[in-house]
Amino acid sequence: MGENPLLDTYRKAVGLTLITLLLFSCSLPRIITLKDPLTSEEHINLGQGYESRDEYGPALEQYEIAGKNLPVAYLFIGNLYFKKGDYESAEAAYENAIKKSGDPRAYNNLAWLYYTTGREMGKAEELARKAVSLSPASEDFKDTLNKIRKKIAGGNPD
Repeated sequence: MGENPLLDTYRKAVGLTLITLLLFSCSLPRIITLKDPLTSEEHINLGQGYESRDEYGPALEQYEIAGKNLPVAYLFIGNLYFKKGDYESAEAAYENAIKKSGDPRAYNNLAWLYYTTGREMGKAEELARKAVSLSPASEDFKDTLNKIRKKIAGGNPD
């Protein structure tokens, strides 16, 4: 019994087509959308964990991710920069936190930054008053305001 040359050609064509498809299917570009499994609050918590171990780079990354959806993250960014002594970046972050969240801690912390650096003492007092007005029960905010007022008056704030 002889081989059918038409059937042989058909098998070769099918085999070559399958091999070609297998090779190209491995290299086709795919669009994959990854969903972040963490909430913004969890990113802040993770950032705080990094920060507590003095891992400032990863902490900042987590706070910035959180800041996309949670404006109060700028407060944590400001605190991190303040802790590192980068007062210019801390100031910008606190101003963003004030603008985007209105959190009284941002007002207080920016006032404390000015108090600590001895700059903008009038503005520091204004910010501290705002923090106290937003959160009148906070003894920390009242303490910040009192220290600023004593410094402005020329007294020893401590």
